Amino acid sequence: MKKLALHWQILLGMAAGVIFALILTNFSWGAEFVSDWIKPFGNIFINALKLIAVPLILASLIKGISDLKDISKLSKMGTRTIVTYIITTVIAISIGLGMVNLVQPGGSISEETRQDLLTSYEGDASGVQLNAARQREAGPLQALEDLVPSNIFAAAGDNANMLQVIFFAIFFAIGLILIPEKTAKPVKDFFDGFNEVILKMIDLIMLTAPYGVFALLAALVVESPSTDLFAALAMYALTVLLGLALMIGVYVLLVWVFTKNKPSFFINGIAPAQLLAFSTSSSAATLPVTMERVEEHMGVHKEVTSFVLPIGATINMDGTSLYQAVAAVFIAQAFGIDLTLGAQLGIIATATLASIGSAAVPGAGMVMLVIVLAQAGIPEAGLALIFAVDRPLDMCRTMVNVTGDAAVSLMVAKSVDKMGEPNVKDWDDNYSEAKQ
Repeated sequence: MKKLALHWQILLGMAAGVIFALILTNFSWGAEFVSDWIKPFGNIFINALKLIAVPLILASLIKGISDLKDISKLSKMGTRTIVTYIITTVIAISIGLGMVNLVQPGGSISEETRQDLLTSYEGDASGVQLNAARQREAGPLQALEDLVPSNIFAAAGDNANMLQVIFFAIFFAIGLILIPEKTAKPVKDFFDGFNEVILKMIDLIMLTAPYGVFALLAALVVESPSTDLFAALAMYALTVLLGLALMIGVYVLLVWVFTKNKPSFFINGIAPAQLLAFSTSSSAATLPVTMERVEEHMGVHKEVTSFVLPIGATINMDGTSLYQAVAAVFIAQAFGIDLTLGAQLGIIATATLASIGSAAVPGAGMVMLVIVLAQAGIPEAGLALIFAVDRPLDMCRTMVNVTGDAAVSLMVAKSVDKMGEPNVKDWDDNYSEAKQ
């Protein structure tokens, strides 16, 4: 196992988890055994990654921005990062709308199946509608108000408040740049060391990644809804998957055009982060690995990765945006609603803004989808139609989110001349040296 590349180890762990669960589902005690004795290890793995998400963002952003030593550099990099993220999000939503209008998956759902799904998932849909109602009722500047925390410790205590943590880190780092270098040096030295400790913690956690994803996939298989529901939504799921695949192709093309790196360079570099994103359905949980892969395996300078990637994990949800576009039109088709061009353009705008405010945790896109549905005048009860396949598609769209973060970081790094040669560190070797 140790001789295999990390992404192959993770892939084997995922395959073994699925096979293991499929075997156990043939026994009456199988599902209970996986839930009680296997799933907790997957939850522990996710919790360990989430544990270091906030410290990583604080340490890497403060260190990366303060190293710039020039506010103009921050402004230049920040503008290019935000603009590029918005452009890729609009592209993703447009691809989603194009695919769903071309395939027309909603027409394949029969009235009988629709009613069965609505009955089965009515409770879940109501819960999501209630959560999203509070966000819809907020004022037009609520997102701006929520950006500034009243208490950084309270903000750091919840991974859903990543934007607030990022705001504090940027504000703090700007303060470091503006005070005399001699005064700032002890603080910078602290965060340099703090950042190194967090990176070593990532190394140790990633040694357990193949076993963590084994547990996560095994639990997913035994808890999946019935195959009849998946069959009824096959065309919808296929449409989303085709759109996500096209979006990954767009990323590869953009990286090739802007950085002149071969597609294999990008795909091989980001593969472990993609697989981990697929397993965890969380961009935030995958962030430590994404940063390490982009920096060490693709040669992007730390000051770029520590700025672009944490922001991307929060505001760049291309896969989620694409899914929201497909889901909204699919539900409209299932209810026999013909969406006008204006309504679909409204979906692009709403989904773009919703993706910025969507938390980087599993299932957050479902809450934001209600806002998109309401804007387009689509019945929110239609959410029940897609609950059956939301979890596996959530895994796929998170993988696209992470891929987009990496692609944008490469493009921004190239534009500000902050790309070098990859500098790969061997996790197992580092771990062995630490033990000696």
